[in-house]
Amino acid sequence: MMLEGRKGKGLALVLFGGLVLIVWGGMAHGSPDVSPQTGIGLPEPVSMMPVPEPADAVLVQTREWKWNRYLKAALHLPAWLDLGLEHRTRFETYDRPWRPSQPTGQTDSQIQQRSRVRLGLNGTSFKFLFEGQDARVYLDEVESYVTTGIRNEMDVLQLMASVTLDNVLETGLRTDLHVGRLTMDFGRGRLIIRNDYRNTSNAFDGVHWQLGRDRRWRVRLFLVEPVLRDEVQPDEQSKRSVFWGSFIESEQMPRLGLNAYYFGLNDQRSATVGRHRTFSTFGMRLYDDPKPGRIDYEIESVVQTGKKGHVNHFAHFQHIDIGYTLDLPWSPRLLIHYDYASGDRDAQDSQSSAFDTLFGARRFDYMPTGNFGPFFRTNFSSPGWRVIVVPCQGCEVQLKHRVWYLATSRGAFGGNGLHDPTGGSGNFLGHDLELRAQWKTNDNLEFELGYTHWFKGSYLDRLPDSAGLPPGGNKDSDYFYIQTKFRL
Repeated sequence: MMLEGRKGKGLALVLFGGLVLIVWGGMAHGSPDVSPQTGIGLPEPVSMMPVPEPADAVLVQTREWKWNRYLKAALHLPAWLDLGLEHRTRFETYDRPWRPSQPTGQTDSQIQQRSRVRLGLNGTSFKFLFEGQDARVYLDEVESYVTTGIRNEMDVLQLMASVTLDNVLETGLRTDLHVGRLTMDFGRGRLIIRNDYRNTSNAFDGVHWQLGRDRRWRVRLFLVEPVLRDEVQPDEQSKRSVFWGSFIESEQMPRLGLNAYYFGLNDQRSATVGRHRTFSTFGMRLYDDPKPGRIDYEIESVVQTGKKGHVNHFAHFQHIDIGYTLDLPWSPRLLIHYDYASGDRDAQDSQSSAFDTLFGARRFDYMPTGNFGPFFRTNFSSPGWRVIVVPCQGCEVQLKHRVWYLATSRGAFGGNGLHDPTGGSGNFLGHDLELRAQWKTNDNLEFELGYTHWFKGSYLDRLPDSAGLPPGGNKDSDYFYIQTKFRL
């Protein structure tokens, strides 16, 4: 107990010191400023060096490829040849694990490192891109939580060619075609995303096409095979897993952004028929970007139908944000959240109801993932709130609180391996409090740290021994991380 107390005080001191460093350092580098695009004070990249648009420019968010190419400048490479390097290191640790795969309940501490290299050939209409990724983990032990979401050594993240035509038939429209291995961002990223916080990213082999007019609207179509990650061996794809979809974006109406989409998945890879997935996912998202002195919002509603093995599948997901940014120094912003994802009431009946988040991410909505991340976008109901302040240019500090319930007490607790099919453990998972700070000094250097305390609920106290909860797994967990990312 004394050791745990000292550890808690040590983490608190490190967190406090890091926050002071970020705020002080940021104040020394600029004045408060809020990006009207995000409302969170982390501005869109504005590189001092011109960066030609790469092959994946319309596939992913701008921050994924736009930074000052110091290495390219040092090597005096021609304008049409792109070369960029990125490296991120993160230390993270949490205590009192709850997963059955960690039976002794030891603290899980890891150093996760991700290195990427981009090499592109950028013509006016024809472009080529290679992006390699090396994702590794250190300090891990036998019971450490390590998956292909954390380790994926020396592999190809993107390898594609693209064709771009501006002003098609003198209509002012632009069209792009991408062929090869690629990463993609769609909407907010709840169903398809190029993962950021996670140490590895989703990739796909196939074709993507878009047609649009500036930032006002665009239509996207794709047909791909999801890349199957392996921790050490080269990644592969399977013809028994096919993913396709259409996506419409529109920002033509003031204060009413619109996404409407359909995604289809036919995944027959598993030897166990009950794990086969044939899903059709339909969704719509409405939003208004945050700006000082007014209310903003985001609403996303998703319905999923099809087959899970031999049984019918019907599930849904709902998300709502309502926010307000005060027109004051530090631009304080208050948000109220609510999320609901359906769960499976009975694994033995003829209806599958657990929502499948496909290839989406969770960190921006819920809590840090990495080796932590207990909450998945399935079988839960969660209200919460968040306060965001911008103490300096490129800085952001957030305080978030969420309460967690199972949507159905008989369903599984996400992907944690915990399940009480009788429902006798109830549905209260607890609540969490997260403090997070980011400092983006420029497009080439970023720092971030955060702390989360998970106040565990009565569900974990009541689980039967057969659930496999590790010793102490029902006690509160503390998670801490600190990371840095630099680019050349």
